[in-house]
Amino acid sequence: MWRGRHIELWIIAIVVLVDQVTKAVIRMRFNLYDEVEIIPGLLNFTRVHNSGAAFGLLNAADLPMKSVLLGVVAAVALGGLAFYAASLPFEHRLTRLGLACIIGGAAGNLIDRITAGYVVDFVDFYWRGWHFWAFNVADTSITVGVGLMILDLLGVRGSRVPRTV
Repeated sequence: MWRGRHIELWIIAIVVLVDQVTKAVIRMRFNLYDEVEIIPGLLNFTRVHNSGAAFGLLNAADLPMKSVLLGVVAAVALGGLAFYAASLPFEHRLTRLGLACIIGGAAGNLIDRITAGYVVDFVDFYWRGWHFWAFNVADTSITVGVGLMILDLLGVRGSRVPRTV
């Protein structure tokens, strides 16, 4: 099923590794809500915990077994993405690479949900009083992956290898 998909498997492994290492560093050096200014007026590293879904949705919800429910939903979605990625033909290069980024990011966040019950986020972009949702390496990889898939859908040149007759 994953034969000939070495690049995608490497991307997944690298994303998970970098994501987990950066989160481990944040856990070791930061207490919850500690922050360090990286670029004044634009970027901080601030440790926050996301016990909800993407963009903190359901963070405040008090559902029984919320972390288990979100973990199961994430695992099922991850399995579906992996199945879809493995079934794509070689010609869909950008989509395959995009899915590898998405799968790596989703796996990185799922590891957090399973081991801690929440996802560690720490990249805090802001402008004046407005803060974007805090995110991490896994979230960045998911965003890049979606961008690659959109480029493929838009027919960016080089995204597909011409078929020979």
